[in-house]
Amino acid sequence: MKIKITADSSCDLGNELIKENNFAILPVHITLGDKEYSDSRDISQDEFYKFLKENPVLPKTSANNPLEFEEFFREQLKDNDAVIHFSISSKISTLYQNALTASQMFDNKVFVVDSLSLSTGVGLQMLYANDLINAGKTASEVFDAVTTRRSSVQASFVIDKLDYLHKGGRCSGVAKFSASLLQIKPIIVLRDGEMKVGSKLMGKFDKIVPKYIDYILTTFPNIDRTRCFITHTPVDASVVEGIRSRISSIFDNIYETEAGCTVGTHCGPNTIGILYYLK
Repeated sequence: MKIKITADSSCDLGNELIKENNFAILPVHITLGDKEYSDSRDISQDEFYKFLKENPVLPKTSANNPLEFEEFFREQLKDNDAVIHFSISSKISTLYQNALTASQMFDNKVFVVDSLSLSTGVGLQMLYANDLINAGKTASEVFDAVTTRRSSVQASFVIDKLDYLHKGGRCSGVAKFSASLLQIKPIIVLRDGEMKVGSKLMGKFDKIVPKYIDYILTTFPNIDRTRCFITHTPVDASVVEGIRSRISSIFDNIYETEAGCTVGTHCGPNTIGILYYLK
């Protein structure tokens, strides 16, 4: 049985891992000013973050509609017996529901996974599904396994400034002012598919990142060593290397990827996360 793994572009896996694992990606729509683009296809991440830095109005992301998903799935099924599609959490976007609607056109050949996560929290599940396919599991067996295990994904980020959450309506002006005054850096964690504040750190960004690592490893200690992602918006390379050095003895494989428009729009530059499975 030939099975294709697909996702929307918010999985943030990066071209190298996508090509290496033969994944297929459907770009989400992103509007910058008065122009609409396909994420990572006809606008680069550098261009996206340049716009974010230079414009007071946030970019807007919009979900692909069911017809776009239907065309996408049909194309994948030309050379495959089944498709397992991974979506950003249904509590964050309508992408899951639109993909699920489209999947009903294909007589149980398309399985849509609500990841209950975002960014490389989705990517982790895609790689796990690929492990299962390589082990000879059927599409339905893979679907059951990944949905059973999705609650074991540890996905979190630490954010330098609340400006972008504030612009996006996810943070009050008073909270933003207080955080700026006190140099508070929130740790955002995914819980039951929703973004929540796990803790608040105080100080300059490069100084609090080690505290973020301590918090995550202490709060979520039952670690599956197989693989880990360090995923970030534009940050100083030394911050990434500091995390890599700290966790290099914990994980067998560490992947670094740059977050795309979904994380970037809401969190802005100087956002970095550690994402891994729990046992």
